[in-house]
Amino acid sequence: MQPTPSHSYRIMEIDFLRGIAIILMIIFHLVVDLRDFYFYNLEYLRGFWYLEGKLSAILFIVISGISSTLGRNSIRHGLTIFAWAMLLTVITYLYNDNCYILFGILHFLGISLLTANLMRHLPNAWLLLISSIVIFIGVVLFQPFVTNPYLFPLGLMTNTFVSLDYYPLFPWYGLFLLGILLGKLLYANKKERLDLSQASPTPFELLFCSLPLDLHKTITWLGQHSLIVYLIHQPILLALLYIVHYLISLRQTVFLLQGFL
Repeated sequence: MQPTPSHSYRIMEIDFLRGIAIILMIIFHLVVDLRDFYFYNLEYLRGFWYLEGKLSAILFIVISGISSTLGRNSIRHGLTIFAWAMLLTVITYLYNDNCYILFGILHFLGISLLTANLMRHLPNAWLLLISSIVIFIGVVLFQPFVTNPYLFPLGLMTNTFVSLDYYPLFPWYGLFLLGILLGKLLYANKKERLDLSQASPTPFELLFCSLPLDLHKTITWLGQHSLIVYLIHQPILLALLYIVHYLISLRQTVFLLQGFL
């Protein structure tokens, strides 16, 4: 998630993929809201919906890494995103000081983007090596709990640690570095790679071509405005769910009254 850069190259397929990630995220948060606020029998901590949510996050992180190789404002973007992240921390803390966002995906992306200008100048082999090491350490080597309460940005938690959204540097920074590597390999010339005229299109190109034009434009627009969509989608979801359930409750009340008349 990042604001539209003022001095960078817009790649259509990257905006499209980011739009897909946004849609997956909105669906996942809808499931979370239905489970947590309206007690629907939905499970998002494991199984299909858990994987769907993580797929959205993986797309965001990798695409953010790719995009950081296309522009020159990664530090400014990182500071902007981290500022919004801290605002979300304050808002969620005021709402519930027992469970709020301590180090969510915006915190992670903000810090990662601050390092992008440095990391993208590393040789590709070093990027791949560091990415692999970070993922391995975060997934395999880290112990589940520590006593120091201030190491949670790295992925080291106390046994009382709670965060509404949590994406520590280990292992997720490895995916961001993988995105930088992909950006250097795939978009060295800052041009789109999507070729709709070739005889044997890839599955992604087939999907891209099969969508109606309006839907394609909508998904791409979401990708181009991913930060603002991320910031406003949850209040909109909660408001819509409240209205829908209020209308359902009102309709049921009317039916009950009609039964007594």
